[in-house]
Amino acid sequence: MTTIIASVTEAEQGHGVATLKLRPQEENKGEEPPYKYAHLLPHFSADRYPPLTPFEHVDPGHRALSHPNPRSFLDSASSVDELTPHLGTEVVGVNLAELDSAGRDQVALEVARRGLMVFRDQEDFIDRGPEFYREWGSHFGRLHIHPTSGHPEGFPEIHLVYRDLKKSFNFEYDDAVTPTVWHSDVSYELQPPGLTTFFLLAQPKSGGDTLFTSQVSTLKKLSPQFVAFLRTLKALHSGFEQAEFSRGGRRGGTVRREPVEHIHPVIRKHPVTGEEALYVNRQFTRRIIGLKREESAAILNFLYDHIDRSPDNQVRIRWRPNTVVLWDNRITAHSAIIDFKESGEARHGARITPQAERPIPALDGLDLSL
Repeated sequence: MTTIIASVTEAEQGHGVATLKLRPQEENKGEEPPYKYAHLLPHFSADRYPPLTPFEHVDPGHRALSHPNPRSFLDSASSVDELTPHLGTEVVGVNLAELDSAGRDQVALEVARRGLMVFRDQEDFIDRGPEFYREWGSHFGRLHIHPTSGHPEGFPEIHLVYRDLKKSFNFEYDDAVTPTVWHSDVSYELQPPGLTTFFLLAQPKSGGDTLFTSQVSTLKKLSPQFVAFLRTLKALHSGFEQAEFSRGGRRGGTVRREPVEHIHPVIRKHPVTGEEALYVNRQFTRRIIGLKREESAAILNFLYDHIDRSPDNQVRIRWRPNTVVLWDNRITAHSAIIDFKESGEARHGARITPQAERPIPALDGLDLSL
């Protein structure tokens, strides 16, 4: 396990440009080799971006539906195991980096069907670097540039997470009993992400797992009458709190694009599978439109508690080196587990985040205006 010894100076943060840098090798007294993924450490540029504009998204999973064997990309696998009946498949023996266009389409369809796929032994994929990450992600949609997170220098499309003993460049709640917060990535965007790719470059020996839940199966546990009511509802998702977190000097202290709020259906429909999924999360959903404050809070808090307390809908991913995880952000929620702070070890990860369609209401004709 390589120890990362890094620093960001206050002067760099004060000027809005910072990069997490390795200290000179002599300071490490030769005890550890140079960090293999130093070129992927967080950089916080002073660049500013205009608002995102709408675009037409065609999900690549649609193309796989016409394939005679839409799971043929798994033919070379040495093992394919369902993690739970409702969520997640673990694969060994498939090199994601070598998949052609048809294989990538099949991956998109299988992730849509299973919610989550875990691919082990993906050193080839990880070591191909950020140019390859962009090419890979672009197959699945327009790449999202996060408004506040760190990225490898020169590659703003690659979202980075980083925490060690002394610092964190993540959006975390330090004043809560637990830092575990279920969310669907940047759900405040007009067109939030679809198929998402994530992997760790450095990880603690123990801890730092990720929890996932199926928003399809959480919805199915509710009574038909209540689901019918939820289909009529829409909710506001906001990026303002996340932006203020960074403006307060944390996470690198930069906001590259002004925060936005958008309205999405409480229950959305997947464009390829047609499955319905709950689409609210504690981190970004703020209120249900058209209801009084107390009514909105009662429904949202019930749904949040249902998501939190339903282990029969969840799976916990243990990060082994060279693991790549793909999930469908439209039908799942997730949370990192920050249980390794005292170990002094770093958790450094990269996310490739293609945007997808504007969420499709489960109820035809639902008005998504304010």
